[in-house]
Amino acid sequence: MNVTLLHHTPLTITDQAISKCWDKECDINNPNEEKINRVVNKFKHQSTVEHLSYNFEIKGVSRALLQELARHRIASYSVKSTRYTLKELKKELTFNDFSNDFQYKRSREYVVYTENQAVDEAIFYALAELQVLIKAGISNDVAKYALPEAYKTELIWTVNARSLKNFLSLRTDKSALWEIRNLAHKVYRTIPEDHKFIFTNDVKI
Repeated sequence: MNVTLLHHTPLTITDQAISKCWDKECDINNPNEEKINRVVNKFKHQSTVEHLSYNFEIKGVSRALLQELARHRIASYSVKSTRYTLKELKKELTFNDFSNDFQYKRSREYVVYTENQAVDEAIFYALAELQVLIKAGISNDVAKYALPEAYKTELIWTVNARSLKNFLSLRTDKSALWEIRNLAHKVYRTIPEDHKFIFTNDVKI
């Protein structure tokens, strides 16, 4: 799993939003972090951080995780089409033996494993069956119905700070799905250092 921050809104935008609400002046070149922290985290006036947005590139996650991530609003998602990922699988060597170390390692390019051997073996053979279908000439748009939930994908995820606070609060919790919990911690580590104070109280270690 890889997470890259592509772009983010400058902190001064939220400082300006807060100042507008209270009819105060602000220094657009020097955002007041103490004020932002007080208003957003202490007074819970969180609409002011809806003006902050973050664009992340996320790679190497399962479609099971994507399904859970898509429950979070307000956010925008641009996901790599299975039409193209299945083209890559069609060109790949044939997967037919879970005990073959080389095949198992190669299959990791396409699926997320759980480290539970019984589950991982089932994932491997589901991938192998999918590959048989597409190598037999069945169209990708039909064959994708046989995709295992573990099949990897990648996306661009754009989310505002208020929604991101909610995401981090829920998904860094120990009760969260292990994969999305890993994602949440990686997302937090990717946030710019001068923005982290907005989210620190939301993150569960």
